[in-house]
Amino acid sequence: MQAALRTSVRIPQAVGRRLQSTLVIAEHDNNKLTPITLNALTAAKKLGGDVSCLVAGTNCGSVVSELSKAAGISKILVADSEVLLGFLPERLAPLVTATHNQFKFTHIVAGATAQGKSLLPRVAAKLDVSPISDIVEVKSPDTFVRTIYAGNALMTLKSKDPVKVITVRGTSFEAAEVEGGSAAQEDVALGDLPTDLSQFIGQELSKSDRPELTAAKTVISGGRGMKNGENFQLLYTLADKMNAAVGASRAAVDAGYVPNDMQIGQTGKIIAPDLYIAVGISGAIQHLAGMKDSKTIVAINKDPEAPIFQVADLGLVADLFKAVPEMIEKV
Repeated sequence: MQAALRTSVRIPQAVGRRLQSTLVIAEHDNNKLTPITLNALTAAKKLGGDVSCLVAGTNCGSVVSELSKAAGISKILVADSEVLLGFLPERLAPLVTATHNQFKFTHIVAGATAQGKSLLPRVAAKLDVSPISDIVEVKSPDTFVRTIYAGNALMTLKSKDPVKVITVRGTSFEAAEVEGGSAAQEDVALGDLPTDLSQFIGQELSKSDRPELTAAKTVISGGRGMKNGENFQLLYTLADKMNAAVGASRAAVDAGYVPNDMQIGQTGKIIAPDLYIAVGISGAIQHLAGMKDSKTIVAINKDPEAPIFQVADLGLVADLFKAVPEMIEKV
């Protein structure tokens, strides 16, 4: 009798694992896939079951071709229309919701980027579930780990919602390989998307020959110790020699030294490069939350008591206006 009872419990669990299905929202610029999508794909694979990807955009065929090479994707759902120009969340959210209603996914996943954070809470509200934001680990299909208190504590949560709507911290998951795959493609119906809630007027994108901040293997960041925006030219010169990206602390951004798209930290970009060089950055908790997962951290600061030295693998107590020019000469 006991053996029979044990068997009756195991069967539904096995069936549940087989019925897991995940929709990954692909982020892109209509030409190339944004790297964090591949990190989200890795997280989705850990959930088990089939993994599908939604590519929504305008003339985004090259993105579909790129993503189809990634292994582990069972199907790529494509929504290609002028209506989706600008990736407005007011139009994408109903599309994602309608796609879910058609295929009945158990999980909907996106990267924890500006787009993911604006889109998935809307989707969760439409589905009447609680969004699960910025996860750093998948324990099981219904149990996840995320950071709280600016990354100083980890919380393990278990969701009982029928659909888990999740954003993924890209630095916590390896990027999936874009090779070996041959996913089938299927068009999805757009339906009546709202066009009166918002309009895409245009965008101005900064151009740089340096690597993109969230994808760079080496990042050099400046803080309040840089004193003004003109002094950031020291970091730009060093970065060009090292093929590095340049970032900044919130203090430097708030002071107007550099634009806010360079901000690293809890309210900025979260990165994990192979090498992170902090120049004139004291190391406030808000900033550490955005870079402490870097493989190697180097700190340059004239204050030996600066908190940044507590997380640095290599620290240099020195005047940055002497140390950085010497580094430029030696690189």
